[in-house]
Amino acid sequence: MIRRRPRALPRLLAVLAAALVAVPVAPTGAMAEPTPTPPALTWSVQPANQQGPDGRRWVEHTLDPGQVVNERLAVRNFSNRPAVFSLKAADGYLTDKGRFNMLPSSRKSVDGGTWIKIQEKVTVGAKGTTVVPFTITVPRDAKPGDHPAGIAATVTATGGTVAVESRVGFRVMMRVSGTVTASLAVGDLTATYHRSWNPFSPGTIDVRYTATNNGSVGVTGTAQVRTAELFGASGHSARADVAETLPGGNRVVDVSIGGLWALGPLKTTVELTPALLDGDASGAEIRPASATVTVWTLPWAQLILIALLVALALAARTAIRRRKRRLADLLAQARDEGRAEARESTLVGTTKDPTE
Repeated sequence: MIRRRPRALPRLLAVLAAALVAVPVAPTGAMAEPTPTPPALTWSVQPANQQGPDGRRWVEHTLDPGQVVNERLAVRNFSNRPAVFSLKAADGYLTDKGRFNMLPSSRKSVDGGTWIKIQEKVTVGAKGTTVVPFTITVPRDAKPGDHPAGIAATVTATGGTVAVESRVGFRVMMRVSGTVTASLAVGDLTATYHRSWNPFSPGTIDVRYTATNNGSVGVTGTAQVRTAELFGASGHSARADVAETLPGGNRVVDVSIGGLWALGPLKTTVELTPALLDGDASGAEIRPASATVTVWTLPWAQLILIALLVALALAARTAIRRRKRRLADLLAQARDEGRAEARESTLVGTTKDPTE
């Protein structure tokens, strides 16, 4: 028996061969290799002398109006490739967490940052250190007090349309000589009473205020927060210190005071006394500040307890009255029934039988 080969098979093989010829096969060696990522750039900036970093964490000077001071900084490149750094000076400030920072490049300095003159760029070789001079020039009309600033070496990396500026630097603390003012103002004072729904437990008052440095020098502050109740007959207090605050800066302070009963007005007073950072108050004007806020409270838990006790007393009184009334009704009913039975017995005893 002779089998015939299907006619569709040769046509299928021809189509597959044509497809293999039309599709090019890339050789193994033609695969693209990933572009190597450049090593990370790390550096530091420190106060220095002619030889290099001198161990200071920051630059600090007390200067007279019009005085000029020459200083140096060292830029150290810890990377394995040379780098070009931009050198910038700007006004300094403290963040909400108390860390020193300087204004970004997008904001214009108006105080101490404008007193510092330094070259715009510096090139530092791989694993190298370069010392750069800079000058501090105090204006002749500078006001006595602190004028913080910062100096940083920056590198700007551009990815697409976004430029990211990385900077490393240190603070430059400049105090102009003369009579300075240490002052902290108390603002935005609020007090919130949190009652305990246990009628036998007192509540707590949460106090929040903003301490603003409206003086001319950096200060810390010692604050006493007092809350009086029962129209001043008793009260409680707590201490709420203010961390370092530079001129124009502010700090938000929170403090809680417990053991307070909601018995009418709660008068809360904050008394704030500033202190210079170095502790030397000679030649300084100290300006304490205070503020008061009153919160009215009602003893809802105790009132609810009293209402429940009164309701229970009234309910018990009503139940006792009802019980007495029921008992009196039962006694009266028993007496009436006894009298009725007595009358019936008497009637039965006095009636004669007609058959007799």
